[in-house]
Amino acid sequence: MDIKKKLSSLPNQPGAYLMKDDSARVIYVGKAANIRKRVSSYFNRQQPSRKNEILIRHINDLEIIPTISEHEAFLLESRLIKQLNPRYNISLKDDKSFPFIKITKGDFPRIFIGRKKPHENVEYLGPYTNSKLLRLALKSLRKIFKFCTCRIFPKNACLDFHLGLCFAPCAGKISPYEYKRNINEFKLFLKKGSRVFVKAIEKKMKLLAQRKKFEQAIELREKIKALGLVSQQAQLENWDALGLATKPLRIEAFDISNIGGSQAVGSMVTFIDGKPSKNDYRRFKIRMVTGIDDYAMLDEVLQRRYNRVLKDKLEKPNLVVIDGGRGHLGVAVGALERLGLCVPIIAIAKDQELIYTVKNGVPLKLEKENPVLQLIQRIRDEAHRFAINYHKLLRKKKVFDKQ
Repeated sequence: MDIKKKLSSLPNQPGAYLMKDDSARVIYVGKAANIRKRVSSYFNRQQPSRKNEILIRHINDLEIIPTISEHEAFLLESRLIKQLNPRYNISLKDDKSFPFIKITKGDFPRIFIGRKKPHENVEYLGPYTNSKLLRLALKSLRKIFKFCTCRIFPKNACLDFHLGLCFAPCAGKISPYEYKRNINEFKLFLKKGSRVFVKAIEKKMKLLAQRKKFEQAIELREKIKALGLVSQQAQLENWDALGLATKPLRIEAFDISNIGGSQAVGSMVTFIDGKPSKNDYRRFKIRMVTGIDDYAMLDEVLQRRYNRVLKDKLEKPNLVVIDGGRGHLGVAVGALERLGLCVPIIAIAKDQELIYTVKNGVPLKLEKENPVLQLIQRIRDEAHRFAINYHKLLRKKKVFDKQ
């Protein structure tokens, strides 16, 4: 694949990136505060280092995993390096030279950062490649998980308790069971990542609510909110409802505009990672259809667009959005099937904002506040605006030509 073409579609957000060779093996894992800028820098350097020069030569594909923050990207990078052992990453086999998160044993485990020592009676998480970023990550996570960092327990609750950074087990403010449960949640987040963590915590919340332990359920809900993951988990669930496993990175949306069949046009807008990519917008003057036939016009536009995608080997969308209802969806599915192109398609009808999918016989009605619905509406409205503006331009041009 053309890696440089893919660079323009990368998101401007934190995350991890995986570089793969022509056998789809991961050869390098990295982290970034801004994925697009970091990954692009590998290919924009005029004099790359010897290591990067060799690495670039072997890159055939990229995979990215967006995160909420740079801290989470850092933790994810370390986990992926340990799991995948990529060829071109710094070797982490010599554990002594890298920092670890150290969790002590006992009723009230304490958490530190340090080097690995033989025969030490602690649990190690890591290693991590950047001690400065590790400290920043733990500083943020401590506001949520409130773990103890005292080497020796004080007799009374210290300032950290009053600042909301510790449950003060030294002063009996929390039971050993509750404190260990909190530490286990902290370890789950570090080992498995935010998605697995949120799913596990939501399952616990439901069980607690069923048992009428509402205060504990609310505590867990607040913990998820503190991680800033509630809206993201909702997006994951709702994309799944649309037949998608994850949030689509590249979305292309279509609309048709005409008055009585006159000056009929089609528009396509492209959103990458939820943001408009105006260089990828396209306009279509209807050529093959006369009269009022929105279905035939839509079919023509889709055929022309995706014939070009296949012919020129352009990047395919992860989702196609059609302005319309069940009939428009059927036309779109048929157009892409004739081209042998397998891409998820949905249609959204303006009147009740119902979403039509291929798998669901009944249209979906999402809540107005739903972030997925809001994104689809925004993309649909942009496609409509772009089509109307082109239609008006052609009408003005026609009037001008007659004068």
